[in-house]
Amino acid sequence: MMKIAVTTYSFYQYLSKGKMTQMDTIKVAKELGFEAIDFNDLKPCKDPTLEQQLEYAKLLRAEAEKYDLPINSYTVGADLFRLTQKESADEVARLKGQVDVAVALGAKLMRHDICHREKHSNGKVISFGKMLPTIADNARQITEYAASKGIPTCTENHGYVGQDSDRLETLYNTVNHENYGILLDVGNFSCIGEDSVHGVSRLASYAIHVHAKDFKIYPYGATLPEGVVAFPTRCANMIEGCIIGEGDVPVKQCLAILKRAGYDGYVTIEYEGREDCIEGLKASYKNLKAMIEELG
Repeated sequence: MMKIAVTTYSFYQYLSKGKMTQMDTIKVAKELGFEAIDFNDLKPCKDPTLEQQLEYAKLLRAEAEKYDLPINSYTVGADLFRLTQKESADEVARLKGQVDVAVALGAKLMRHDICHREKHSNGKVISFGKMLPTIADNARQITEYAASKGIPTCTENHGYVGQDSDRLETLYNTVNHENYGILLDVGNFSCIGEDSVHGVSRLASYAIHVHAKDFKIYPYGATLPEGVVAFPTRCANMIEGCIIGEGDVPVKQCLAILKRAGYDGYVTIEYEGREDCIEGLKASYKNLKAMIEELG
């Protein structure tokens, strides 16, 4: 049966205000009932060096072991489409350093971005198809290095360029490495107007990790209710993060598709709602647990 984890990004409200540190999230996650935790880019200080991140990773690992809370994943930002070979080489080298951080952290896998926004050359947009060879080559170099360290790497359907299920499937096939997979976020398809059931159905067989989140979707031109804190999607809808089970993402059906595809790993809650993050996580955990138990 799938197990429920939480990403430290879910505590962003508190982390950004200094009410909590990444170290603190371990104890809180355990108290809330989560079975594992995922860490985002390690920030022991404002602009940490790799050496500082490696030392912090060891401290976090020791703290997690103290609370008997597995660290399942390490998530890092990345931009794998660069216009020059030197820029690509520098970014690949940086990501290899982050693989070392993931190893020091004791994470079971590492997730990295590919490219968040469109790039331009001579005033024209560079298509995903033209970016693909560079992105795939860089991702392959990173996962080859990670394989030598015993840790899988994956890419999430995240960022306006890399959220489409067909693009992620193409990228997966182009990287073509047994150490590389997909982190499937059941909610992120809403950011580009793709149906989550369609997207999850396409990518479920390649998933080595899963994120659960929910959004309230406001169609283009709709008047937003008072108090809503929404952001625009690629298709000009507006969406707002919310408690799992209270939005428009068919989370339970997506889980059913994953279960049918044989996925039985962690499902990590990535909470982005405007409610207090602790209360939002409590409610999301309760609702997600009920869905998983109903699926058997």
